[in-house]
Amino acid sequence: MSDKPVSVLFVCLGNICRSPLAEAALREAAEAAGLNIEIDSAGTGNWHVGKGPDPRSCAEALRHGIDISAYRARQVSPDDFLRFDRIVALDARNLADLRQLAPPGGKARLSLLLDHVPGLEGRDVEDPYYGGLDGFETTWSQVSAAARNLVAELAGR
Repeated sequence: MSDKPVSVLFVCLGNICRSPLAEAALREAAEAAGLNIEIDSAGTGNWHVGKGPDPRSCAEALRHGIDISAYRARQVSPDDFLRFDRIVALDARNLADLRQLAPPGGKARLSLLLDHVPGLEGRDVEDPYYGGLDGFETTWSQVSAAARNLVAELAGR
């Protein structure tokens, strides 16, 4: 087995709500398990590049003891398919977009985040952007369950 840590990129639309929360949840779960994973997040869209996460995402992460205020949105790039072992989309639309963006020879294995949660396969992580705080709680619940399962999968590589 290689000494290089496995790498995971989470992708949603704008990289300010769901994917930063997924990144934070996986960082927390990996640290708790003592697993070294390179983790990042990005968006398929470019509207928020360079901006911090939605304040409601920051508040939800803080409720769980995690500060994501320093995260900065970025757009997914063709190089990501070469750099990351896994690229995990938070919904089916972004997964379809990632499949279109994937360059020939990319090594990244693409998946849908909730495919990593038994009983939720094929479902999208709900986008809380246009709703209230309860949507961010739901998103956290979904991404943290998936993060725990991903850590278990990656520990067994």
